[in-house]
Amino acid sequence: MSNARELSTKDVESVERFIPAPPEQIFDLLVDPARHRDIDGSGTVKDSPEGSRRLALGDRFGMEMKQGIGYSMVSEVIELEENRLIAWQSTSPIKLLGLVVGGRIWRYELEPREGGTLVRESWDISQERIKAMVRPLRSKTKANMEKTLARIEELVTT
Repeated sequence: MSNARELSTKDVESVERFIPAPPEQIFDLLVDPARHRDIDGSGTVKDSPEGSRRLALGDRFGMEMKQGIGYSMVSEVIELEENRLIAWQSTSPIKLLGLVVGGRIWRYELEPREGGTLVRESWDISQERIKAMVRPLRSKTKANMEKTLARIEELVTT
């Protein structure tokens, strides 16, 4: 049984889950792009070309993806508070394509609670280039975020 609950607005879809682990342990997964494939509930993240490293505010990192066909994305860490918050904004590494595709923000907020951490994942399309292209993905994205939080819990509690 999932203990995720929905928190959404017009341009933001969020889910949250209580995970019985300290925020530091969860944050360590989120700040290592090489681990994003392990936590991705959508199955689209394939690899981080840069390998394992700890992200910092302003860092850019690439991701090899596959959804039908293979493609690449580049993300920039735009918010970071150690053990509490990380957000990155993704776009195409192809400059011309990046003018029409991308801009969505993936955000993870960690709130320490008795016995663990409340984790909120958000898909924020407020800065997406063409919102009409991604809005139809909203319900599928929500389901995938719930799977991501379940994967994070599995990784930090086993």
